[in-house]
Amino acid sequence: MTRDTDQLSADAAGKRIVLSSDHAAIALRGVIAAHIAAQGWQVVDIGPTTPESTHYPKHGAAAARLVASGDCRFGIVLCGSGQGIMMAANKVKGIRCGVCMDTFSARMIRQHNDANMLSMGVRVVGEGLALDIVDAFLGAEFEGGRHATRVEMIEP
Repeated sequence: MTRDTDQLSADAAGKRIVLSSDHAAIALRGVIAAHIAAQGWQVVDIGPTTPESTHYPKHGAAAARLVASGDCRFGIVLCGSGQGIMMAANKVKGIRCGVCMDTFSARMIRQHNDANMLSMGVRVVGEGLALDIVDAFLGAEFEGGRHATRVEMIEP
């Protein structure tokens, strides 16, 4: 692979976001997918498409593996509370996923923790707030500096 090909791959992953959820969050996942696609992101939706009960750990881990591999720059995962799927994602080496219920937290997990995944609970946030949280997460940049040392400390 040439350097140019490597750079193209890195650039492509830079605009790719994986989305997944359990059965509870299919509708909100679709709204988020449309929202971020309209902003120029390539959405990789790997979540379920039918309302039959499914297990959030497998969906969180699958999305996390795509982010950890470099195939996707970010991941957004959803379940009822956002907590369980976040825990599953964080079991994958290289993942820093935070559950957010407000825009301040979404900005902070990017700026201070260099989070590469966002988790939300469909039973906690409504559609409008969820889109604001996504925008805050995607609009923030890691600040580095003293935060980089702390991020290194939380790596396994």
